[in-house]
Amino acid sequence: MVARIGSLDTCEVRMVDPERVEAVRASMPPDGDIADLADIFGLLGDPGRLRLLTSLLEAGELCVCDLAASTGLNESSVSHALRLLRAHRVVQVRRAGRMSYYRLADSHVRLLLDLGLQHTGHTIALHVEDHREQ
Repeated sequence: MVARIGSLDTCEVRMVDPERVEAVRASMPPDGDIADLADIFGLLGDPGRLRLLTSLLEAGELCVCDLAASTGLNESSVSHALRLLRAHRVVQVRRAGRMSYYRLADSHVRLLLDLGLQHTGHTIALHVEDHREQ
């Protein structure tokens, strides 16, 4: 059966390829994993936190004051962001006396940042708010 498509956003039938839909449903991660992933992407959606993470990507390990200096954020904002990132296992901390040094939690975080930066370097983002008809 050939489905007729009414527009690019709607179908005139409920399901075109039930076998493929079932395969996708069977391989879908559990709801908890999807929620955790959404939390991570939410954390990555903040420019200040991304500046911190890219600083750590470049430097490997930095203290709060060096992170503040490298990102242009104040130390209070850096500390707050690092608490969030640590709670979601995106960064880890190493203590040396009274100093705390932060680093990316693991190679998965590094890979996610690397791929995201490569993607933005090879694409042009379409910002809908910049292209509204006037």
